[in-house]
Formats: sequence, C-alpha cells, structure tokens
Amino acid sequence: MIRQLAVWALGSCLILPPLPLWAQAQSGEAAPLRLPDGAIERSQRETALGTYALPVGAFGAGGIPLRLQEGHILRRTWHLSGDATVLQVLDVLRSQLVQQGYEILFQCETRQCGGFDFRFGIEVVPAPDMVVSLSDYHFLAAQKPVITEIESDAVQTVSLLVSRSGSATYIQMIEVGPQRQPQLALAPAETPSAGSPPVQKSNPASDLKDLLEQQGHVVLDGVVFETGAETLSPEAITSLRGLAGFMEEQSKAQVLIVGHTDSVGGLEDNTSLSLRRAQMVKDALVSALGVAEGRISIAGAGYMAPIASNLTAAGREKNRRVEVVLLAR
Repeated sequence: MIRQLAVWALGSCLILPPLPLWAQAQSGEAAPLRLPDGAIERSQRETALGTYALPVGAFGAGGIPLRLQEGHILRRTWHLSGDATVLQVLDVLRSQLVQQGYEILFQCETRQCGGFDFRFGIEVVPAPDMVVSLSDYHFLAAQKPVITEIESDAVQTVSLLVSRSGSATYIQMIEVGPQRQPQLALAPAETPSAGSPPVQKSNPASDLKDLLEQQGHVVLDGVVFETGAETLSPEAITSLRGLAGFMEEQSKAQVLIVGHTDSVGGLEDNTSLSLRRAQMVKDALVSALGVAEGRISIAGAGYMAPIASNLTAAGREKNRRVEVVLLAR
C-alpha cells in the first residue's frame, strides 16, 4: 500500500514527452509515455533502419544474452533532478508500458544485471547525455506485437536504463519499431572503367567517433597480446592513430582505457595484467601520439568480461583485448 501511494504521488504530476508518432499509431493510439515532472530531455538520436542488440538476460559465463532487433531505432535520454530513486522512476515508466500492452521480457538491478560487465556490455548513449553509476542502475526490456501493412507478426521493443549519479537521475530509452521508410532505390549496374577515380579510404578517426557515439565503447583493433604478454607491437601503436585523431578532433573528450585478458591464470594476476595492458596503451597515446595524459583514465577487468569463449584458442585471442570507453566529450 505504501509503495502504491509513493508511485501515485510521483505519477500524479507528470509532463508529456510523447512517444514517437509511429509508436502511437501502431499501438492503436495508446496514451503517450509520461515522464516525472521536471525531466529534461538531453538527446535524441534516430536511425531510419538499423540493428539494436536488445539485452534479454543478465551477464553470465557466456556474456550477456542479446536479441538482435532490426527496424527504426530511436534513442532518447533525459535527466531528472531531485530525490526520486531509480526504482521510483522505473516503476512509473514500467507501469505505463504494461498498460500499453507491453510484455516485460527482462528486468534487473545493478547486482542482478552483472554490475560492471553488464553496464559495459550493453549500448549506452555517451556521457554527458547519459550517465550510469556502477552502483545504482536498473534495466528493463519489453516488447509488444504490432500489425503493419508489410508484416503481420512484427514486434515493437523498448529498453529502459535508469541510473542515479550525484543529485540527478538519468533515463535512457531505446525504441525499435517497424521500418518507416521505403527501401532505397538501386542504381543501374555499371562496369568500372580504367579512368574511374580511386575509392576514397575511410577516416579511422571518423569511424571510431561514429562507433563510440553509437555504442559508447569500442574494441581497439590492432591492439593484440599473446597470453600473459603486455608489450605493444609497432603495428599496435600505429593502430592507435585513429583514437589519437579522434581525441584531437574532440578536444574535450575524456576516455577510459580498459584492459582485458583470457582466463589463463588466476583472477588477481589477470586483473593486474589487464591494468598494465591499459597502461601501455595510455603511455603510447601520451608519449608517441601526443594525447594529454589527463584526458585518459585506465582500468583492468581481467577475465571478468569475455566477448568469446575461453575454451578455444580463437576465443581466448579475442578476449585478450583493450577497449576504449567514451566518458565525456
């Protein structure tokens, strides 16, 4: 009864930042999702057609269970000042989703989710638009069926990530629904002639920037280690030029370098080794590529966040990696 009164009190004074129009139309003009009074929108990112890895389970030995959801993607974030707890905010939004016909697929709080490993294994909008405290966050995934002219069994999914950091509560909502735009028209087939201009190579800094903004963290390609090793090869240092270029382009960006290992050896030794690997990358960025030392933090996760099976040589090689996490820009 006390919980019901608390939720009613929080929900009795809400503003109306509506769900996108396509969501309302596909759900039979359902009431728009309402946010707590005082919530301020921080960002909105829209993808006409893309793929979102929807978490549907907690972090475990095999990583995080993910379901790839393809469609129109809308990523939105808000922050809310005041004393509302993470669960209070989540409960207000969760109740409305259930009323609109959504089925809750999965929900968890910090420890149940998997703490650090879950947070850095899911998509999070970069700071300062979204801030996630590793000691206080809740996650929820839900879906409901929709009917379109093209598909009769389509689904619409939504994920909510709510976290409290300092005196503010941060909210992230990622919605994936049916494709809204027609497929792109195909150009006539052409045979390249001898005088055709060369294909322009992509800019590593731009590619890295796009990935960091979309995912919040990226594995540094080219930075590889043998089991137990921590030395960077000249090729690995060269591969860091993309990150250095990004840091030069984004002069206010702050990043976290996280080292990882395979499962050979004990936890304490691997945690120390992963931290040394992160330090080696930081040293290379600072001394060889001119990035300011104060803009780079480091951490070591040991073997606690695998991205592949440690039962195979190929999997262990993938797990011996270094990731960059965008903290601020």
